[in-house]
Amino acid sequence: MIEVVKVMVADLKPGMYVSGLDRPWLETPFILQGFRITSEEDIRGLRRHCQYVFVDIEKSRHIDYALQRKRRVQRPRLSREAMFPTRRLVNYTDSAEWAEEYPRAEDAVQQLSQGLEEVFQNARDGAAVDVVRVKRSVEPMIDSISRNPDACIWLARLKEQDKYTYQHSLGASIWGVALGRQLGLPRSDLRSLAIGGLLFDVGKLRVDPALLHSDHVLNNEELNALREHVRHGVDMMAETGLMNTDVLAMVAHHHERHNGSGYPQGLAGDDIPIFARIAGIVDCYDAITSHRSYARATSPSAAIKMLYDVKDIDFQAELVEEFIQAVGIYPAGTLIELSSGEVAVVVAEYRTRRLRPRIMVVLDADKQPLNSIRMVDLLHETEDSRGQPLDIVNSLEPGAYGIDMNSIHL
Repeated sequence: MIEVVKVMVADLKPGMYVSGLDRPWLETPFILQGFRITSEEDIRGLRRHCQYVFVDIEKSRHIDYALQRKRRVQRPRLSREAMFPTRRLVNYTDSAEWAEEYPRAEDAVQQLSQGLEEVFQNARDGAAVDVVRVKRSVEPMIDSISRNPDACIWLARLKEQDKYTYQHSLGASIWGVALGRQLGLPRSDLRSLAIGGLLFDVGKLRVDPALLHSDHVLNNEELNALREHVRHGVDMMAETGLMNTDVLAMVAHHHERHNGSGYPQGLAGDDIPIFARIAGIVDCYDAITSHRSYARATSPSAAIKMLYDVKDIDFQAELVEEFIQAVGIYPAGTLIELSSGEVAVVVAEYRTRRLRPRIMVVLDADKQPLNSIRMVDLLHETEDSRGQPLDIVNSLEPGAYGIDMNSIHL
């Protein structure tokens, strides 16, 4: 099977086999349609004519780790039933409107936040992780997402600018349950995803906080120390006596990658437990859409594109596509700019019309705060006040135009 990856010319190295260009071969002086780079002169020649090329991994020599990571796994697509052959899948439908569900979701996430903070603080002080408390804390959140996921998804976005101590674990848990609902997994599996999302990074409690909050690129020694959080997490789970193999797999393997480029074992494809594959996706999505010490938050639409670009490289394609269906391009809580110039917050999506959600307009066309917030249903309101088409033109980064989500009262 031919494995070809796109490589920018600036990243080319001798030994790579160029099998395609970003333009027809006849528009270049290269005699051979496919050749191995043998010198820096070859690279300079490519630079004069191309921005990027396509490299055949199998024919290349001395392939470095960065290029190896770009390998895309080619295989037949799987149905949900094929991915979960031992499960009886459920067809979830919304049983509550967003406005009805929001206060229940708010209470559920608040309970979850308080419970998790206490569990983690006790674990930091040397106690075993209180898995029973964790199990009890996730139940209201699972109930809420089962009825209507948009309210909890709003809160998962909102927490990025809130003061939750363990916001990443909370977000991962919510995204995991939302994806499980999309896949049609039964209640017991949603519970496993909720617990696993909360706990797969628990090992970081035993990592030097200076590493976790570092704003510089980690050297190899520091990176290896940070990666030890997986082993610490496995050890901490062993101390609890937890027997749920799906949760344990999420803790042990959430950094494995579909093409074998992850850690700690370099597992690939179906060798990675499927709940760990889900954990990898929600871990990545929540991280890149949150403010971190070394990077600003990415907008949800940009994060979705990043996930889509690495499907069947870092993550299984079917699970990436199901995750996109679960959260949408513009999840609840996303800041957006309209064609009218106004700025709004997505309140809730229509499952069949992802690009026409219900929104709350918070800034006028001059980017000034409105005296009173205006609710708009883009599914039905298709023109602005001037009679021009009203559409979403851009997804904004969290905090754009100084908007504090916590100051928005529903």
